Amino acid sequence: MIKPFFCLFVLSLLTGVSHAQQKASPYPPEVPKPTFPGVSYGKHERNVLDFWKAKSKSPTPVAFVIHGGGWKGGSKERLSRFADPNALLKAGISVVAINYRYVTSTEKPPVKAPLSDAARALQFVRSKAKEWNIDKKRIGAAGGSAGACSSLWLAFHDDLAKPKSKDPVDRESSRLSCAAVTGAQTTLDPKQMKEWTPNSKYGGHAFGLRNFAEFLAKREMIMPWIKEYSPYANVTPDDPPVYLIYSAPPALGKEQRDPTHTSNFGIKLQEHCKAKGVGCELVYPGAPKIRFANPTEFLISRLKDK
Repeated sequence: MIKPFFCLFVLSLLTGVSHAQQKASPYPPEVPKPTFPGVSYGKHERNVLDFWKAKSKSPTPVAFVIHGGGWKGGSKERLSRFADPNALLKAGISVVAINYRYVTSTEKPPVKAPLSDAARALQFVRSKAKEWNIDKKRIGAAGGSAGACSSLWLAFHDDLAKPKSKDPVDRESSRLSCAAVTGAQTTLDPKQMKEWTPNSKYGGHAFGLRNFAEFLAKREMIMPWIKEYSPYANVTPDDPPVYLIYSAPPALGKEQRDPTHTSNFGIKLQEHCKAKGVGCELVYPGAPKIRFANPTEFLISRLKDK
């Protein structure tokens, strides 16, 4: 049973996302200092990550956390909004929190910047397996809002590894063993968004469009991009299990108080995953058969289950 503070808890995780342009604050005092802070994984100034090494003689699983902020702001210091680093470390799971380029970059489409950076960071972490004592085969992602969408994209997208590359990082896999996300947008298709939630307004900026009306009008023109970058469009039977948590129950076909983080996204992804044979646990107030109250519990269960 979900506790009464559930809705406030999830909303608190997402509220900060709207303040995307604010300068990054330090980690909250309860978050331990990273073992390796500010590690560069690419050429851009935002291609940095922090790593917390769990104490273990054998290689540890990794929780790979992607911050939210609409792909327009936010920082890795929001880590504890989307996963509990202390609980993960206590369970013997190392932790990574990344920064990435925003959609204000020159990439086309703009969303390619944060998503390709997330993949590159994941491959970089795998390249450090021996040095950081981590298990390449047990890496799960977590994140909120845009970071949740990025996490699901990694979970569902085909492997981006380039086995013949001269770059050892490029040769590493970009696949996950699970993902546990908060307030996720599960599709970047405006037609699906409009059908699921009539007052949808999010997503056009991912493709360099000014508003949702233009997003809908140019849907067919950008369909190749939508198919490449929408999590929903990339689900296949070989994908890992995912966990989604939202602050309010679904109401398909009806306007939502928060259309950007509605559990309508979750219910439709769960239906799609079920049809494909992919595990998808959906949590919201009143949801049936809840096994894990939050993303951290799910990650610990999946990553520690050998």
